[in-house]
Amino acid sequence: MMRRTWIAAVCAAAFCGVGVVAQDTAYAPQGEQIPGPKNPSAAEGHCCARGGEAPLTGADQRAWLDDMRQFRHERLIRAGYKDDEYGRRELDWTKRAFIQPQVMIEDRYLYDPSTRQYTVKRYLEDLEHRYGGIDAVLLWHTYPNIGIDSRNQYDRLRDMPGGIEGARAMIAEFHRYGVRVLFPVMLWDQGTRDEGVPNAQATARLMAEIGADGVNGDTLAELPLSFRDAAERVGHPLGFEPEGAPETPGEALGWNTMSWGYWKYPFEPMVSLYKWLEPRHLVNVCDRWARDKTDDLQAAFFNGVGYESWENIWGIWNQIDDRDAEALRRISLIERAMAPMLVSADWEPYAPMLQYGAFASRFLLNGETLWTIVNRNEFSLDGGEMEVRAESGMRYYDLWNGAELQPETQGGTAVLRFALEAHGFGAVLATRTLSGRASRLLAQMRALSVRPLASYSKQWHVLTQKLVAIEPTSAKASAPPGMVAIPAADYLFRVSGIEIEGGNDTGVDVQYPWEDSPRRQHLHAMHAQRFAMDRHPVTNAEFARFLAASHYRPADDHNFLRDWRGGEPPAGWENKPVTWVSLEDARAYAKWAGKRLPHEWEWQYAAQGGDGRAYPWGNEWDATRVPAPDKGRTMRAPADVGSERGASPFGITDLAGQVWQWTDEYTDEHTRAAVLRGGSYYQPQSSKWYFPQAYRLDEHGKYLLLSPGMDRSATIGFRCAVDLQ
Repeated sequence: MMRRTWIAAVCAAAFCGVGVVAQDTAYAPQGEQIPGPKNPSAAEGHCCARGGEAPLTGADQRAWLDDMRQFRHERLIRAGYKDDEYGRRELDWTKRAFIQPQVMIEDRYLYDPSTRQYTVKRYLEDLEHRYGGIDAVLLWHTYPNIGIDSRNQYDRLRDMPGGIEGARAMIAEFHRYGVRVLFPVMLWDQGTRDEGVPNAQATARLMAEIGADGVNGDTLAELPLSFRDAAERVGHPLGFEPEGAPETPGEALGWNTMSWGYWKYPFEPMVSLYKWLEPRHLVNVCDRWARDKTDDLQAAFFNGVGYESWENIWGIWNQIDDRDAEALRRISLIERAMAPMLVSADWEPYAPMLQYGAFASRFLLNGETLWTIVNRNEFSLDGGEMEVRAESGMRYYDLWNGAELQPETQGGTAVLRFALEAHGFGAVLATRTLSGRASRLLAQMRALSVRPLASYSKQWHVLTQKLVAIEPTSAKASAPPGMVAIPAADYLFRVSGIEIEGGNDTGVDVQYPWEDSPRRQHLHAMHAQRFAMDRHPVTNAEFARFLAASHYRPADDHNFLRDWRGGEPPAGWENKPVTWVSLEDARAYAKWAGKRLPHEWEWQYAAQGGDGRAYPWGNEWDATRVPAPDKGRTMRAPADVGSERGASPFGITDLAGQVWQWTDEYTDEHTRAAVLRGGSYYQPQSSKWYFPQAYRLDEHGKYLLLSPGMDRSATIGFRCAVDLQ
């Protein structure tokens, strides 16, 4: 009720402003941001970039605020806005989730495949050490692997290690450390298995079952009302966080209490559209591919909003550098301590500063004032920074440096002097009585500020990968039955990764032993030793003989031979490639057979021959030489192996469009990934975000690894190799 009174008061006050009609505002939104007051010198026609600018005056700010308050008043009316969700205690956490990384569930800091345990404590301790910890986490379990088979986004969550119970226990551990947990929903996932109920209902049920706190709407500007209503029906309220935000917000602002910010970063910072309309709305600024985070962090701090501290981007590591990490630590300390002020209805961006290039927002609450300040200059500022009204009994504290300020009073005003580092930050608190919370913050910041941000490294480091060794077999004199001898040769190995995102940046795809970093494009002249490779992928019948002889049973048997019945393949499936086998299962079979998995370059040489052809049969695509694609939401069985129409020059079959085939594994500190070759017959429709195909012999798939139960797939099989004398 109090909140609605404030909205009414703001709307009424807006009519007393300059009378500008909101749709004719001089500061029309640009995407998710609102431009600030016009710079006086720019209005006079100065042409030079940032040449001769003067700091904004109080009159500049007041004119902008009058216009923006009227804009807000009208925009909320047009949206039919209701703010009930922001007042709910169950969703109060959404106002304080300032630091929120997106983390791949495959991240080795979060799950240890050797112990088969989630390692939440290790994950959180790393982030606490590097940049001060987090408030919420978005666990990503779908893209880029989704679409490798017909499992939908909900199936993939149920296939996480330990299933529903494991996910619930893992989330409970995050909660013990005070961290809220979100999962994504992909409304574009309409090409895999039909869940049988609407996405809103399926999402609400599953989030309630595992105890998750919120939902991120992947590629969505707004999550529909049906999601909020479905969560209410199951009695498990959720925080909703669309990935984007529309330029013209509608009613959904009322239940989408969080969002991401894909922002621009001009020299003069811009204001968050969504936070301006509803100061309790939390934006997490996101610029995942940027290596320098200074702009992101300054824009977030100026607006008093959060930051998406995303480093593991689809298995591509983009670590926050040391200076930005330390800045993030200090920003988050201030925001957490001052959280009630940052959601104050009395928020005034562009509070006047005395020196150009320093920009501040002012937050007022219960007689206290907080300024969040950024220095956009590439040089430090030191001296008089702010002029405030002189008030008896008011004390001022430099929160960033942990010290009390001594105002220099002249008449009715006082000047505050403090230092701002180049591309740095500042925060000032005005209060008559310093709270215990603020006292503790001052002590923390005093200790941290002894070392300036400039002393921390800005160097970005690539995370290198290692190839998991494949032990050679005993050398045979000739190819064993069912295998084809491949002669030794000098061979030009050329291949590209098919990742949808990442461009040509360092860190994308894999790092071969002869390379100094991961990258998408690979070219290497090499000598292929003589070896033999299976003529076709291992079949169900062959794998059944292995099981009968070895009594093999994996420790993690979730999804193991999922399409078999009673320990046997279905009738008529004997000559089809075995699938639903993990990389570990394939290695176990190969070892039993006295063989090994092929290195990727061996697989490619056996498929191409020596002429570098695009397909096993030549350079022109021929759809009749591969199994017909399956584009449905449920998968048919793979074709039998052994079709000669798609054979390579050496007589190797089933190399394109049959089933993906395991080859090499690569690891780095955070990610394990396997190189898959050959593509598969399954091609889910409706979205470009599904795992892409690689029928060409100069392309490969990178498949992120988590646990055998998750890694197994209806479209992944394997074939073996042996070394020849």
